[in-house]
Amino acid sequence: MATTLLVTACQSNPHHEANSHGAVSDEVIAEQRAALAKNTAGKGFGPQAPRDIDSKAGNNTIAFSTAPASSAMNLCNIHFHKNAEHKGGEFTTFAGNGDGHGYLSGYKYNGTLTQAESHAVHEEICPSKHGALSVGDTIEVHYVYSTAQVTPGATLGSCLSDSIKNPQLRVEAQVYVLVNDKNALDFNELTQYGMKDGKYQALNIPGDTGTPVAYEGSTTGPGYNEKGSPFQVSWSVRPKVAKVNIETVGQWCQGNDFKEDHAHGVRNLVINPDLLSPMQ
Repeated sequence: MATTLLVTACQSNPHHEANSHGAVSDEVIAEQRAALAKNTAGKGFGPQAPRDIDSKAGNNTIAFSTAPASSAMNLCNIHFHKNAEHKGGEFTTFAGNGDGHGYLSGYKYNGTLTQAESHAVHEEICPSKHGALSVGDTIEVHYVYSTAQVTPGATLGSCLSDSIKNPQLRVEAQVYVLVNDKNALDFNELTQYGMKDGKYQALNIPGDTGTPVAYEGSTTGPGYNEKGSPFQVSWSVRPKVAKVNIETVGQWCQGNDFKEDHAHGVRNLVINPDLLSPMQ
C-alpha cells in the first residue's frame, strides 16, 4: 500500500543520493535499515510490510484482529508499485538498491517472456518523473479494502470515513508482468469494480495465481524506509505472477476513478524479525 496514500514523499537526503550508476550503495540501504530499527525499538509498533512471503519467521507479537475476508469489506482503492514490494513465489529476482527513495528497487518476475511478448511498444506507458513502464517490467497491484462504509476513490483517505476513523484494512496483492500481447489480461478488466452482496468489490482479481499468503503487517511505500507505519493491515499476497497487456495498463493510467497515473515506489523489504509477524 503506497506511502503516497499516507504521507508526502520523503524529502531528499544527501546521504541517499544515487551514485553515478543510478543506484545507491549497500551502505545506504544498511543505514536506512538501522534507522528503521532505531526509530521503532521499544515504541510498540505493530508488524510491518512488505516481507518475504516464503519466510514465516517473525518476533513481533503486537496483536490486532485479522480483518474479515475482502468479500465482507468495501474496496476503497487500487494502485500499483513498479517492481514487487514483496519477495517470494515467482518474484524473487532483486531489482537492485535503486535510488534510495523506492524507485528501481523491489523484486522482479523470475520467469522469461517469449520473443513476441518482449517486443517494445512505441508509446510511453504511465510516464512520470521517475520514468515510464516498459515491456518486461513487474508491477505489484494493491486492491485495498476497508470495513468502513466507503466508496472507492483516490488515496487511503477513501478507506476512512467520518463515522469510522480506524477501520480494519486488508490488501489483496497481485503481481503482474507487462507483456506486448493483446491476448494477455486486460488491466482495465482487472481493476473493474462493482457492488456484490452490498459491498464494493474488485470483480476480476485473478483466481489462478496460487493460494494467497496471509499475514499481519502494515501499509508500505518508501516513506517508511526509516520509520514504522502506524497502520495495521491484513495482507493476502498471491505467489504466482500473471501476464498483463502493457497497452491496457497505459490506458488505465490515462484515466481511472483512483486518480492513479504512474507507478509508486517500493519500501525496502522488511527483514528485521522484531518488525515481522510470525506466520502460520
